[in-house]
Amino acid sequence: MIDPESHEHLSTEIANRIAEDREILEQLRSEIRPLKSAVRRIQARTTTSVSLVGTDGGNNRIQYDPFLVQLIRVVDSSNNEYCLEAITPTTKVSSLSNQQFDKNGEPLTALGKMMDFLGVRHISDLSPMIRSNDDGELTSTSWVQVYRELVEWAVLFSVIREKEFAVDTLIVFDGLLRSKVFKEGLFQHYRKGIQEAIDSHRRKSRRKIYLVGFAKHSKVLTRYRLAMALENILTSEYPAYVDIPPDIEEKAYIWSEYARNDDIALEQGGEINKFVGGKMFFIKFGNKSHDPIWPVDIFLPQAHEAQAIIGYLLSDAINGFPVPFYPRCLQKAHENAALVDFDFDVLQDQIFNGIRNILGQEAVVLDMARLQDPDPAQNRY
Repeated sequence: MIDPESHEHLSTEIANRIAEDREILEQLRSEIRPLKSAVRRIQARTTTSVSLVGTDGGNNRIQYDPFLVQLIRVVDSSNNEYCLEAITPTTKVSSLSNQQFDKNGEPLTALGKMMDFLGVRHISDLSPMIRSNDDGELTSTSWVQVYRELVEWAVLFSVIREKEFAVDTLIVFDGLLRSKVFKEGLFQHYRKGIQEAIDSHRRKSRRKIYLVGFAKHSKVLTRYRLAMALENILTSEYPAYVDIPPDIEEKAYIWSEYARNDDIALEQGGEINKFVGGKMFFIKFGNKSHDPIWPVDIFLPQAHEAQAIIGYLLSDAINGFPVPFYPRCLQKAHENAALVDFDFDVLQDQIFNGIRNILGQEAVVLDMARLQDPDPAQNRY
């Protein structure tokens, strides 16, 4: 434990550092203050809302699994399953690439369809963060998370381009509409494919398809949360939202490209927008001053329809359960995607059965190991 004298010294040190950095808070307040006049009230509107969610890698960790098996699963809020596959960090990327196409080169999966549209045949050509490992050389295990994200983008792409919508629909993507996992130029092409499909739906079936990305947190919101509270921004007694200018975003990110939309790209010398597909808004769905504020991306070509789109989102968020003022469709999708209870137990047993089959007569060692306490040090508590 820290003794009382150290506590007192540390308290003094912290107070001095904060006092010296007071100008930082004043700067943040001055940066965010102009947004107070830009806050707009939300009027609820009704439409169908659908959300797509992939299983979180942290939600399907298998105990005692030397092969580090990861499940890639994407479902929607209606419990439709679009992808289910198991991979490990040592899975051959070339083999994984081949699985996306049939013997005639036609795409078989959502990822294959996206790759075909983008003009690539190998996953390592889709993202610079996934390297070919055919030589047996061990690569970073983080490529599995990148692959998971690519699959989620691919399912979104496939749903918007292929699904028939009976009514106007709001599609809620889990996360902001921006990504740096694509190879340079491909995300821009991806956005064009999404826009073509949305335009096609409106032209052929007169259905309006809206796309938003909903995040639980954002570096921009974290940076300005206290300043916003001090300046009484989004503290109204009614649901409200505010458009976040790109220059505010840029100050929160290490890489300014992550905040560069199409308009800013043109203004700053013509460098194209490579990574951003959405216009950021901060939204408060509740009617209390301290209700949560959420960062939301609206698909860039639809940003001018923000008032209507956010109204549709409000109708879904009002019914949020168990998390208040969090889109219900997104919560349902998370519930459907999570591998828990019986599903997780079955998966765990399948992993052990697979290991047992390759061990043969030595399988008894695995059974004995399963009975051992994996963390005996926890008994100290």
